[in-house]
Amino acid sequence: MNVFVIGATGFVGGALARHLTARGHQVTGLARTGAAAVALSADGITPVAADLDSRRSATIDAALRADAVLYAAQADPALETATVDRLTRAMAGTGKTLVFLSGSGVLLQRTAGAWSQDSFAEHDPFVVEPLAIARKAAEDTVLGAASDRLRAMVVRPGLIWGPGDHGHVPMTYQSVAATGAACYVGTGLNAYSHVHIDDVTRLFDLASKAGRPGGLYHAVAGEVPNRWIAERVADDLGCDTRSLTPEEAALVWGEFGALVMAASSRLRSVCAQQELGWRPEHTDMLSTIGAARLRKLAAPSHPPVNRVN
Repeated sequence: MNVFVIGATGFVGGALARHLTARGHQVTGLARTGAAAVALSADGITPVAADLDSRRSATIDAALRADAVLYAAQADPALETATVDRLTRAMAGTGKTLVFLSGSGVLLQRTAGAWSQDSFAEHDPFVVEPLAIARKAAEDTVLGAASDRLRAMVVRPGLIWGPGDHGHVPMTYQSVAATGAACYVGTGLNAYSHVHIDDVTRLFDLASKAGRPGGLYHAVAGEVPNRWIAERVADDLGCDTRSLTPEEAALVWGEFGALVMAASSRLRSVCAQQELGWRPEHTDMLSTIGAARLRKLAAPSHPPVNRVN
């Protein structure tokens, strides 16, 4: 199969592209720069010189040459909205496959570190997080474009972890560099459903092969309250834990990082399991505790990490 990956140089898109290449598919990937093209070529991925802005037409042309398009970019909301609109219109009636990567941030709840009893399956109603309105609209555009002649689907994972991730565990290590303690917000009982990057790539694979037009699939393997993460990091480093106010959290992780570290975002992967037979193989995010790359983040000289997946 000829697959075009938009976001092939990113954390999730790169893993998808390498996964498909290893399985013998012909994979092309969007490359915004010459350096990105060189990196993709080194992984056996054919680069396409394009972007989601001034060279959007080249992106659409590459999509139309492929059998399947996997959108895994983390783009500016306006660029994403325009690109998804163009993609769905251009691919309509072609019989091709379009799988769009979203995330559980669309249903994030601002609990200030408190636990939430709410957990959402794929088609449960929820209040959209204001910062994710554009992302939810992109989901709706993709699902609304699904038909017998366009296999359009959405994959909505929880917090994605694995080698090179920038999620809650790395951010907790980074808080030690900033404060001397492993930090959480408020009571730290808020939880983000999580899933390993390898399980996300398998879900994309299954959706590409067997997903139904209009399918929405959650990817979740478990969840860990942030205070538990902080306690395990503190055990690893021999330091204390510390509860932060939202204002203090913003000084440690930045405004957006503090928002995510104080929020609850809980999923259930009902459709993914029932329709596609997907099951997570990696369920223990805390197994990463103690990794050398994470301990380096706790060094006082390390710069802040304000990114999340």
